[in-house]
This record gives sequence, structure tokens and C-alpha cells, in this order.
Amino acid sequence: MLSAADSAGLPAIGGVDALLITVSAREPRLAYLSAALAIAGSLIGSLILFAIARKGGEVFLSRYIEKGAGRYLHAWFQRYGLATVFFPAISPLPMPMKIPVFCSAALGVRWTSFLGVIFAARAIRYFALAYLAQQYGSATLSFLKVHWAAVLAFAASLAAAAIIILRLTQRRFRN
Repeated sequence: MLSAADSAGLPAIGGVDALLITVSAREPRLAYLSAALAIAGSLIGSLILFAIARKGGEVFLSRYIEKGAGRYLHAWFQRYGLATVFFPAISPLPMPMKIPVFCSAALGVRWTSFLGVIFAARAIRYFALAYLAQQYGSATLSFLKVHWAAVLAFAASLAAAAIIILRLTQRRFRN
């Protein structure tokens, strides 16, 4: 429920991660079920926000771009596409997720592609957190704080791999 609300636009910064870690550390046998439920909630909430943005997002985005402030965001999304969604979705560091979701919907990304990216990123993130909580228990948050640079580098490398795969796939379909 928290995951769906957070992904739908009601901010719970770090709340889903903390809840998942707490449940997984206290009840290791429920770790992966909890991760799966967090993924499902994230997919539902993201789809809600995506649908809302699809309805009114194009008009808002065009006005935002006309004023000049949104040009950079639009250009960034046009260049990197769904990797712009993948990186904040996988990173356990607090990153803005609502803007990339909004851009995806407003710029006409297919909802199936969007949900596929959200699913892949959240599955990696939440199953990794469940695993770490099983291994480190209540010290998981301390472990992540100490190793934040490695976590961020791992997330960035996965995002880079996603960009490369998307580019190769796009080239193959264009030819």
C-alpha cells in the first residue's frame, strides 16, 4: 500500500525501502514476498501517475517547454528515454521519480514499455534490499550508508547498460 501511494505521487521518501528492510530483517522468510508486494505496489502507483499525466501532461509539458524551462528536461528525455526512469527507480538514494514518470506519459511512451522499465528497476532494487536485510538484519541501513558510493555506482552502471541495450535495440528495429 505504501509503495503504491509513493509511486502514485504521495511522497514517502525512503519509507518503502525502510519498511521492506525492517520486515525482511525481522522476518527473513517474508523478505522476498515483501519485495514482490513492494514491486506490485510500485507498478500500480506508477501506472496511476502515468495515466494522470497522460491525460493532462501533454498540454502542461508543451507550455513548460515553450517557456524555456523545460527544454533541457525534454531534450534529456528525448536523448536517454526510459533510462531516465530506470535510474531513479533502481537507486535507493532519494531521487525524483515523479518528473520522469510524467515525461514518459506526456511524451507518448507506451505504457507497456514504461511498466517494463519500472518492473526491472524495482525488482533489482527491492529484491537486493530484501537480500541485504536477510544478510545484515537491522544493520542494513548502516551498511548502505557506509557503502553509498558503491550502491550509486552499481545503479549508474545498470542505467548505462540499459541505455546501451535500448540504443542497440532501437538501431536494430530501425534497420
